[in-house]
Formats: sequence, structure tokens, C-alpha cells
Amino acid sequence: MAPGSEAKTLRVEIVSAEEEIFAGEATMVSASAQLGEVGIAPGHTPFITRIKPGEVRVNTAGDDDELDIYVSGGILEVQPYVVTILADTAIRAADIDEAAAEKAKQEAEALLANAKPGGEVDFAAVQMQLAEASAQLQLIKKLKR
Repeated sequence: MAPGSEAKTLRVEIVSAEEEIFAGEATMVSASAQLGEVGIAPGHTPFITRIKPGEVRVNTAGDDDELDIYVSGGILEVQPYVVTILADTAIRAADIDEAAAEKAKQEAEALLANAKPGGEVDFAAVQMQLAEASAQLQLIKKLKR
């Protein structure tokens, strides 16, 4: 791109193993990277990082709407005018099942509370279930405000 002709939008693609969740233009993308929250605007320095379970916010081009998407983790790749998120699981916030997330959180908490050392509980898997359910519930709570 020639100097002085910077684009005012980013091309954003968010995909999971199951489907493409979003593909379009945006003015800003925010996500929870491994080392903290990142905000990406057009012309951002290239980088690649893992993302944590949580919210990805996309300020879509052409309107003031913010698209909220839950991701369970994955990879974020940033180029100056392209952002790609390859998520393990991605769900539009409006499609999250609050009751199922609450149930998953309670089950994980119960498994951790009742686990015995040397038992058959896969602590890493249960902790991941707890983190994912908690992140979904936090996003739902935020959207209800």
C-alpha cells in the first residue's frame, strides 16, 4: 500500500473447526491474548499469538455495532490489514446457552472439589472446562448490562 493511502478497515476472519463465524471488514478487533488483552487497528504491526478462552470484540465497518464472539482458545494472526482467528470453538455471543454453561461450570467445580489425589480426574481437562464455562458466563453477564 502506498504511503498516505492507509486503509481504514481490517479484513477479519474468525473460523472454528466447525464453521466460519465471521468474515468481513472491521475498524477494530480486541481479544484476550496469552499475555493480556490486545486491540488491533488497521496498520497494526504483524504478530501471532495464542488466545485464551474469552471474548473477541469486532467493531464492524460501516456501523457502530460491536460483534461479540466467544472463543475457547486458538491462534490469532495479525497482518497490517488482515486479522485471522483460528479458534478451537467459536460461538456468537447471542448463541451461547447460558444454562448449559452454568451446568458445565458447576460440574467442573464439583469434580475439582471432590477429587482425590491420585484419582481418575483429569485436572487439566476439568480446569479447561471450568475456564471455558466461566468465560462464556462472563460474556453473557457483560452483554446483559
